[in-house]
Amino acid sequence: MAPQFATIDDYIASYPDDVQSILEEVRRTIRSAVPAPGETISYAMPTITLDGKPLVYFAAWKQHIGLYPIPRADEATERDLAPYRSTKDTVKLPFDKPIPYDLVKRLAELLVTKRAENAD
Repeated sequence: MAPQFATIDDYIASYPDDVQSILEEVRRTIRSAVPAPGETISYAMPTITLDGKPLVYFAAWKQHIGLYPIPRADEATERDLAPYRSTKDTVKLPFDKPIPYDLVKRLAELLVTKRAENAD
């Protein structure tokens, strides 16, 4: 059974220092793109919320950071995402390559935009 964490800080603290720094930067990057972001643990993963509802999940795995759910984007963003797109809604950022934090921010902005479009 996977460990249960009360907070994102607890989740991040459970990883080695090098992974902690990546998780913290992913967290900061997403939060910087979300107006009034909230945080929770959902499905045993760190979750950034918007208006009290999950917006994006992120998690550390053995060889990558996963971001979920990441919907289809415009053509330019999809080209940038291509090396990281794993399945329809999953993005994997491997530890053996530089983490594209600028792309993480664009994805968070995309999620905020999609949420606003669906609220109309």
